[in-house]
Amino acid sequence: MSYLKSLPAETTLLQVFRAYPGPARHLLAFHETLLRGESPFSPGEREMIAAYVSGVNSCDYCHGIHTVTAEAFGVPEGVLTAAVADLGTAPVDDKLKPVLAYVGKLTRTPSRMTEADAEAVFAAGWDERALHDAVLVCALFNFMNRMVEGLGIEADAAYTTTSGERLAEGGYAGLAGML
Repeated sequence: MSYLKSLPAETTLLQVFRAYPGPARHLLAFHETLLRGESPFSPGEREMIAAYVSGVNSCDYCHGIHTVTAEAFGVPEGVLTAAVADLGTAPVDDKLKPVLAYVGKLTRTPSRMTEADAEAVFAAGWDERALHDAVLVCALFNFMNRMVEGLGIEADAAYTTTSGERLAEGGYAGLAGML
């Protein structure tokens, strides 16, 4: 139930964005650049990072929506649930596991990041741009998870599916066009 009493009890993030379009436009533009712009990671991999970070944070709203989006980009169903439960045994591509381990640690214990953590990402074949992009996606979704939880935003399964599919089809620019 939303803590914003001027909005309906069952408020979605889109409704919050519509109520506060100024910040939302900038935020969605950043999402579009980061999650759909040029990157060593595919859009599906970036959505997977977003969903994983949200799962680590137990943000059901973001984890659900971005899991649907990642799956729409080809991430196999169930992989994200397995990754959040136990990354070590999850059926995640070996090249992506160190990236998810990195953003998981960055989410749980940011002050404990080390050069060795970054080296594990590089050893898997990623470059500095990839590390940069993974850190930014991680930071953005830690922000978004706190925004969603702080405002009391929730979604049912039907909305989660609709929203995830909408992001896969129209991206964040399409969402901004709905404001």
